[in-house]
Amino acid sequence: MTDPDPSPQPASQPSPQPTPSSPPKRTWEVLCHLSALAGLTAIPFANIIGPLIVWLLKRNESESVDTHGKDSLNFQISMSIYTIAAALTVLVAIGFVLLPIVILANIILVIIAAIKTSNGEPYRYPFTIRLIN
Repeated sequence: MTDPDPSPQPASQPSPQPTPSSPPKRTWEVLCHLSALAGLTAIPFANIIGPLIVWLLKRNESESVDTHGKDSLNFQISMSIYTIAAALTVLVAIGFVLLPIVILANIILVIIAAIKTSNGEPYRYPFTIRLIN
């Protein structure tokens, strides 16, 4: 007679991987990040308004959506500050280089965050000023 599982885990040890979110919850988590791309429109501060709306709608329904919404909002507020600072430096010519870098970094990091979130992996934005805890 053979053992069904030669190396079973004891019942007292927790699973090493976090439990994945349900598909509808994961969709809202990803939307917290992707809604920041609304900033690519001509609407001022749409990069903040998009995640803010998603976060306000779903923060009480899921702790993970609340966390992703806060992370996205903090990052977008930080990026707005950096974008304004870079835009002001256009007056001294360095802004012509800085502004596109800041905008491109924002887009790339939002896409990376959405992909990692979609795969159930944790992601923390770099260059973030923590304003909302």
